[in-house]
Parts: sequence; C-alpha cells; structure tokens
Amino acid sequence: MICIIDYGMGNLRSVQKAFEKLGVVAEITSDPDKVLRADKVVLPGVGAFGACMANMRKLSMDEVVKEVIAQGKPFLGICLGLQMLFDVGEEMGEWPGLGILPGRVLPFRDVIKDPTLKVPHMGWNSLKLRPSRLFEGIEDGAFVYFVHSYYPAPTDESVISAESDYGLTFCAAVQKDNLYATQFHPEKSGAVGLKMLENFANLG
Repeated sequence: MICIIDYGMGNLRSVQKAFEKLGVVAEITSDPDKVLRADKVVLPGVGAFGACMANMRKLSMDEVVKEVIAQGKPFLGICLGLQMLFDVGEEMGEWPGLGILPGRVLPFRDVIKDPTLKVPHMGWNSLKLRPSRLFEGIEDGAFVYFVHSYYPAPTDESVISAESDYGLTFCAAVQKDNLYATQFHPEKSGAVGLKMLENFANLG
C-alpha cells in the first residue's frame, strides 16, 4: 500500500488520481499509524513552508516521515514535500525543516537577474538527469511541470539526481538511498511524470 500524507494543505487528489491511472492503490491519510504501516509513502506539498511545517508537527507527521525514511521504505517528496526535507526554508523568514537532508531552500528572486524570467517559475522545463531508479526509461532532457518560487540548495551535491535551468542551474530532484524527491510535479507532467510514479510504485 502507498500512503499519501495529508497534513491539511495541497492538492492530494491529483497525486492519487495519477497513481489510479497506473492501476496503483494509493490512500490519502492523516493517520500517523497508517503511514508507518505503509509499504511506500508520498509527501506532496503546496503552500507556504512555515505553515506546512507547523501542520506537519501538529499531526506528528514530522517524526513519522523521519521514521519511515529511517526504516528504509521507499519515500517520495513532491514540490514542497522535497523542500521540507532540508534544514531551513527561507520563505517569508527562516523556518526549520525536517533536517533529513542538509541544505537550505532559497528564493529565486534573490538570484534571477533576467527581467523576462518571472517568479514563480511556472510551466514546463527540461531536466538534466543523473542515474536514478526513479528515472528509468526516461530520456535526459525530458520536460516536466514546475510551479515554485523557491529552490533547494543541498549542502551535499551528491544527493542531486536531476537539475534544471531557470536563471541558474538548480536542483530539481534528489535521491539518497530510499529517499526520492522532486521539485517538479510528476502528477502534472504527462507521460514522463506517470513513468516516474510507476517506477516509484515498482520499487522493491
């Protein structure tokens, strides 16, 4: 069973529907015990970093996510679900994240100098892929869908599994052991995104 974590924010149904297209059962839940019993776990995310982390802590999902990853279960973070894995998010202040991956989440507005590049970064962009089971069967340069104003800056660049360009080259996905996470939205990325979700569902 795949569990999609519901912490009170974000369009979780779109992720569930993407798995349904693949014939994969994925349950949306805010029950920590169900998440801990799941075979695989997905953490989507839409909203403000600080508010989302507050909701995660209120539901004890912060500790649940750490436990799931420590147990070695396949874990997939999406968009803000990637960003919250890091130490600090710089969205309207500084907010502590889950601290699972060292690094910070930084605003595009501080680094983009090209006035033709609008923030948020919204729409289709190509990926520079590194080897990852999440990307099996996907060609380098594949296009995926982004909606974000902040980007992750990992301290350990070896965890970067994909990059993209938007005024700078930025981390678009990470992988560390059983942990996978994407800054883009696989559930909104057509056949390419569905292939990634299929690869995740097929992880042993």
